[in-house]
Amino acid sequence: MNSMLFSPLTIRGVTLKNRIVLSPMLQYCANNGHVNDWHLMHYGKYAAGGTGLVFVESTKVDPRGCSTPRDLGMWKDDFVAPMKRITDLVRSAGAVPALQLGHSGRKARRSVPWEGRAPMANAPGVDHGEEWELIAPSAIAFNERYATPRAMTHDDLQEAISNWGQAARRAHEAGFDVLEIHGAHGYLLHQFLSPVANQRTDEFGGTPEKRMKFPIEVVREVRKYWPDEKPLFLRVSAVDEAGWTTDDSSAVARVLKQHGVDVIDCSAGGMSDASTGDGPPKYGYQVEYAKRIREGADIKTMAVGLIIHADQAEEVLRSGSADLVALGRELLHNPNWPIDAAQKLGVESPFSNVGASLGYWLGKRAANREGIKPSTWQRGINAGG
Repeated sequence: MNSMLFSPLTIRGVTLKNRIVLSPMLQYCANNGHVNDWHLMHYGKYAAGGTGLVFVESTKVDPRGCSTPRDLGMWKDDFVAPMKRITDLVRSAGAVPALQLGHSGRKARRSVPWEGRAPMANAPGVDHGEEWELIAPSAIAFNERYATPRAMTHDDLQEAISNWGQAARRAHEAGFDVLEIHGAHGYLLHQFLSPVANQRTDEFGGTPEKRMKFPIEVVREVRKYWPDEKPLFLRVSAVDEAGWTTDDSSAVARVLKQHGVDVIDCSAGGMSDASTGDGPPKYGYQVEYAKRIREGADIKTMAVGLIIHADQAEEVLRSGSADLVALGRELLHNPNWPIDAAQKLGVESPFSNVGASLGYWLGKRAANREGIKPSTWQRGINAGG
């Protein structure tokens, strides 16, 4: 089969061997922002399993922007060399290493999910035990359970913009080939875009154009330090519970495309604890958002959200809904999903997508299984073999 899922894609100067992406998923396993052997193992296995683009989780540009005390960081040069262990390993396994950069704004300072993800009234700062201050566009709490953040001053804004640029520089030095700015899920950039969270009266708030100013400045600063030959993604909440629509997201995408964004990663929600849909999510429930933004902004998109099956992922691409397909928890469940998908789609030489040693043994396994007749297998089972 001539599969689109397993066809290469070139964006700027980077070529992906297939369209399968590990979606950035927070692991909450860092130590004061530092990676450790867990991360090396975790990301290496997806590259070895055949994933084309491997995203390291949301990594914070400012310790105040950490969602939890266990988030990864890129706010100082100390993080570069340890991160390079990950990029070297991912690249050696045939995948492209990518990094998502984020800042949680007013949604920072929470416990890890398995401890309730609850807002923390007080906690030592992640970097060196400093005061952990919440900052946001306006002094408006996420909800009644959260502390009220301090509205960012003009100096805060310039510092934050600089932090994004310096984090991009470090990402390049660490060997990442793709970078994503996290502008979704109710985090800082999403907060600036939303009239619910951003009620500023200066040049960074009010009209849609003014609310877009901070994300534009972040993208422009990132592009100063992120090489022209390397792609830049932006994750958006295509819709949210506060009235944001795909038309709004398309408008943002059209503007940020002019400033160097290449791909829109289409998620949803995060401006409240409510769901953006009616009832439980369905397979591919966010794919339509990727299609609308792709058409509305004339930009490449990445679809994500309960994409489970190989033929489902193939259809997302064939239908023109997106250019890339990102999997999250499905890859957590099966890091070798690309191998399984290639076989199910009838891709010629399905094991050529992985390293030579792994491909060799998997090929022998497949050949041996094809040579076993069902009756022979059944006799072995009946005999207790």
